[in-house]
Amino acid sequence: MMSYKEIVAVLFFSLVTIPFFSQENIVVADSIAEDEKKLNLKVDIASRYLWRGQCWGGDYVAIQPSFEYAVTPKLTLGFWATTNFKSDYFYPDAVSAYKGYQEIDFYLTYQINDFLQFQLWDYYWPSVSRVEGVDNGFFNYGSDGSKTVDAMLYLDFSEGYKYPFNATISTLVAGNDFRYDSNGENPKQNFTTYLELGYTFAFFENATSKVLQNIEISPVVGAVLNNKAAYYTYADYDKVSFTNIGVTASKEFDLGHGISMPIALNYTHNGASKNTELFGKNFWVITLSFSY
Repeated sequence: MMSYKEIVAVLFFSLVTIPFFSQENIVVADSIAEDEKKLNLKVDIASRYLWRGQCWGGDYVAIQPSFEYAVTPKLTLGFWATTNFKSDYFYPDAVSAYKGYQEIDFYLTYQINDFLQFQLWDYYWPSVSRVEGVDNGFFNYGSDGSKTVDAMLYLDFSEGYKYPFNATISTLVAGNDFRYDSNGENPKQNFTTYLELGYTFAFFENATSKVLQNIEISPVVGAVLNNKAAYYTYADYDKVSFTNIGVTASKEFDLGHGISMPIALNYTHNGASKNTELFGKNFWVITLSFSY
């Protein structure tokens, strides 16, 4: 049976060779037009916060502002945050189930070529109230901290290719992602790795009704390969765990003056065999966004 490192290598090799079999005459743009907007602003209103099949903050509406700034045509810096405005950290009847949740992330992306992008994310998820044994210091990347660094390769063949799919290879490279020995001692960086494959179906492109035009259906399958550090709380810790099996239906409305309003309906099934009792295995999420 292949190790998770071998799985990553095989998947990556398969993905990067696919462009040779895509449709011909694809023009690779080497630069972005000078008049293209460098600053992009967005606010998401989600019925709950779900990340890779992980429910954070319970069944409460989350507000998620973000912005991106294009430093160069290939390099972008960004900020993303989420909060559900709950001040109670835990549910009173389940001390390990988070009720109040907040997160602040900084990231950079670098476009290597037309289909391959490198991303580096700095996750900061401080508790909404003081918790014994937890240090919420922004620069604390230790075992008692609330920081993690995620290095990702994102492959996107959804534009201009015969098969419009995307893939993510994500590995936690620093921060609070430690596994311990049988005595709960000797912490070691786990380098928890997550893989995701997605596909995009475009429907009703030629529909006469504008409401039906350009509806996209996007199925996805995501799995955690090595979760011994239990970073993915609602997943299996001792085997590959398919935490994120779902599909999203989305459509974007143009409101004029540079403002768009994407709407998305998502269904996610967490296929883990353990640790899903607190919030269940099936989730529906509605997201309304405003972008400028």
